[in-house]
Amino acid sequence: MNKTVLITGASAGLGKGAAELFQSKGWNVIATMRKPEAETMLTKLDNVLVTRLDVLDTVSIDRAVQEGIRKFGRIDVLVNNAGYGAYGPLESFTRERIVRQFDTNVIGLLDVTKAVLPHFRAHKSGIIINISSIGGKITFPLGALYHGTKFAVEGISESLSYEVEQFGGKVKIVEPGAIATDFVSRSFDFSNDESLTEYQELVGKLMEATTAMYEGAPSGRQIAEVIYEAATDGTSRLRYTAGEDAQVILANRKQLDDETFIGGMKAQLGI
Repeated sequence: MNKTVLITGASAGLGKGAAELFQSKGWNVIATMRKPEAETMLTKLDNVLVTRLDVLDTVSIDRAVQEGIRKFGRIDVLVNNAGYGAYGPLESFTRERIVRQFDTNVIGLLDVTKAVLPHFRAHKSGIIINISSIGGKITFPLGALYHGTKFAVEGISESLSYEVEQFGGKVKIVEPGAIATDFVSRSFDFSNDESLTEYQELVGKLMEATTAMYEGAPSGRQIAEVIYEAATDGTSRLRYTAGEDAQVILANRKQLDDETFIGGMKAQLGI
């Protein structure tokens, strides 16, 4: 019997790459997204169910999970991929946008996980793969909101691993660096208020660095290979660093104290 994976945020980028990869490996795929009617490629693949799931809508979450179980009989792996990055001076964000960032990247992840957990408990198995980021271990300037959510994902995942182990489940964390997707245009919520003059030099430096960071970055499909490894390696390994840039940055972070690492970050950005 083929195994089944449910992936959130599968309309583009890493989520879509993961859906295509798992399908090519013979898995059943529940590819979820906010607007499934706009999807044209995944719908043509065998053993792929494209259905609506908005992590801000608990009704859509429950429906997607149940639809997937009816279609394929069970779910073996959940990939919590849906999310986006809010960057900019904190003062420039409305409270509504602040709440939306945490609702999407943290509360949404928890709601999807809770919807799948009873099914995993009933089968005494199941793997939860949470897509974090190097931004869950280190920070860039102007990312208080995004990094806050990814640091939260790291803590949630590590603690949850103790719980699911009680019934035979596992939690895995995948930590990519830059990915050559449309993240900057599609999943990058940038806020700025030019009247906040004290921050404008920093804003300019960050935007320059962000553009450079994504040049030559690995594709979503390449990072998806790490997700697939996490789903199939049979180990209890918790964290998977994805991409050469991520490996270098996180290795440096482990070796350096706060002052040295942050000083190096400032020097690299020219601030």
